[in-house]
Order: sequence, then C-alpha cells, then structure tokens
Amino acid sequence: MKLSTSNASGASIGADADRLADFVLFTQRSCILNLSTELNKGNISFPQFFLLTYLSSEDYLTMSDIAKKMGHSTAAATGLVDRLEKLSYVERMHAAEDRRKIMVRITAKGTELVSKMRKEIASDLAGILAGMDEDEADAVEHTKRAIQGRVMA
Repeated sequence: MKLSTSNASGASIGADADRLADFVLFTQRSCILNLSTELNKGNISFPQFFLLTYLSSEDYLTMSDIAKKMGHSTAAATGLVDRLEKLSYVERMHAAEDRRKIMVRITAKGTELVSKMRKEIASDLAGILAGMDEDEADAVEHTKRAIQGRVMA
C-alpha cells in the first residue's frame, strides 16, 4: 500500500484514499470476524462491546455521557447498560453529590473481556503488518498519526 508522494494531484490523493479505504475494509473485516465469534460466546453485541471499550478508558460515564458517545437516546443507553449489568460487565453507582445521577463503570470481568479482544485484534493486525514492506509500514504509521491528529483536534 504505497501512498503517492505528490500531494499536488487530486487524482493521486483520491487513489491513495481508495487504497487506504481498501486496507481499512480488509483489516476491519479480518478483525470483526474474529471479534464477532468471540463476542457471541459471551452474548455481547458490538454496541455493548463498544460501550465497554469506552468505559475501559474512563473511571466512569454517566448515562447521558453514554448516550452521547453511542449516538443513542438515554433510554436506549439505559437498555444497553441493563444488559451489560446483568452479565456482570458493568456496575451502576450513585453520585455522592446527587443520588439521582447514575454513574456506570466497568467491572473486572468487563475489563478482562476488553483486554482479551484487544489482544485478539492486535494479533490479527500483527499478522497483516508482518507481510508489509517498509514503505507500506511507513504509510500505515503516517496515516495513523494523521488520523490521531484529526481526532485530537
């Protein structure tokens, strides 16, 4: 996946974007297939897993935070949390300053699931990256930094 060095041409940028889209789709398909198999064992949906990944990087999230991050209504977020709580992947707590405020945090069981899935994804990606030459690996690293820069902005 060698990216064009000339940024002057819109055609070359379009071709680079097409190649990158193919790479993303390929890696996503590879990772999602493994992820799907593993998540089905634990009766976890993709939205539930995505919520767990959000929670794994935070001390807690409020129900409104969850709704916003997931692009759901608060009622839908509550249903998502209900199912994860029944499976012991998350727990609810009341805020000390306002008992009406519900905070959700991931449990050790939820953290273990996220960690296991992350290792599976990393293993899949390592296999893909191992087959790349230096230029392809550099292009992936450059693209990763550019995407992270946009996310942080």
